[in-house]
Amino acid sequence: MGALEAGMTEEELQPLVDAWRTSNPNIVQLWWDVDNAVKTTVRQRLDTETHGIRFRYRSGMLFIVLPSGRQLCYVKPKMGTNKFGGDSVTYEGVGSTKKWERIESYGPKFVENIVQATSRDILCYAMKTLRCCSIVMHIHDEVVIEADRRMSLQAVCDQMGRTPPWANGLQLRADGYETDFYKKD
Repeated sequence: MGALEAGMTEEELQPLVDAWRTSNPNIVQLWWDVDNAVKTTVRQRLDTETHGIRFRYRSGMLFIVLPSGRQLCYVKPKMGTNKFGGDSVTYEGVGSTKKWERIESYGPKFVENIVQATSRDILCYAMKTLRCCSIVMHIHDEVVIEADRRMSLQAVCDQMGRTPPWANGLQLRADGYETDFYKKD
């Protein structure tokens, strides 16, 4: 999270990492449940599921089926060995060299992809609920709407906070602000 760039040493960082993992056991469990499911799917070509996320292997591709039904696709997945000597999943994609190469991944990275993709799906659902508004752009988790001053900010926030039908039980809330020119709040 930028600690090394901020000047912390590796020795200072590990206790912070350990403390964070201890205080967030459900997230850590999700990482390794996803890691297990992905490895099982790639090794055995079996469909697996954990935490409402499905994993499928079809035609040389690993598919992660998100709660929305949209799928993430990883090309030519196979098992490999990571730098620590353990099993890891690798797939083909555009890497840090900006060229097609084999990329190594593991549970926490797959969860990062799942969370970012699910967040995008939630934003898209919110944008559909605001289809009567003039959305001029969106940035990560926010929309910018050009509107008449009489439009209710609270009504827009209420719409943005609606839970998609595929995310039953998810509690959402939206905040907003009014400005004459776009700026970060």
